Amino acid sequence: MDMRTRMRHNRTGTQTAPAKAASMLAPPCDDRCAFATDNRGELADTPLRKTYCSDAGRLGSVPLAARRNGASSSRGRRPHLLMDKLGERLAFERTGVRLYDALLIKCKAAGSALQHSEISMLRYFRDQEAQHFELLASALEELGGDSTAQTPGGDLVGVEGAGLVQAMNDPRASLAQSLHVMFDAELIDNASWELLIHLTRSAGHAAIAERFEAALRQEAAHLRTLKDLVTRLTLSDA
Repeated sequence: MDMRTRMRHNRTGTQTAPAKAASMLAPPCDDRCAFATDNRGELADTPLRKTYCSDAGRLGSVPLAARRNGASSSRGRRPHLLMDKLGERLAFERTGVRLYDALLIKCKAAGSALQHSEISMLRYFRDQEAQHFELLASALEELGGDSTAQTPGGDLVGVEGAGLVQAMNDPRASLAQSLHVMFDAELIDNASWELLIHLTRSAGHAAIAERFEAALRQEAAHLRTLKDLVTRLTLSDA
């Protein structure tokens, strides 16, 4: 795999056809165009989009059993929110394992771009993501939830993560670019674990929160390592 970003003929910019650039930037004269705007600067299809948002309903729901059991064992006013966020992190950790699996394949294809110890560390991170998945599934079951149910948050991050998975599995993406994708995922993961820990403690589950804090410390180590790798490979690519 060629690690270097090469300068080649790129036809995506307007400077490749300056004579046509002005017409492309001119306001559309056809009101049916999706990008046409009204005198307030709103898109022409804004009313239609607002109707979709109003009529669409909610993005899934927390299972009734999880809401009942969570309410009986939580001190928070909205125990279903904790159950939803547990399902969200569960779905994202599953995606994290898949991302690391794909990243390890990129490492093999890149040959000697990374040291053996660094690849072993990434494999160790992958295993920790799988452990975090099991930790979250266990916590959900402990609180009376169903770890196989998809909550609204789980549905949302499943769609979000699909873009990360698509970028990671693009065979054209270099190892440096693939590490950048993993770095993005770890940024989201770290911030989301912090929120989950806050919600868990607020709901009165101190023991579970302590286990989550141990997971967050591992996620923080993932983030630091990936930041260093992305920086090093990006600079070597340059």
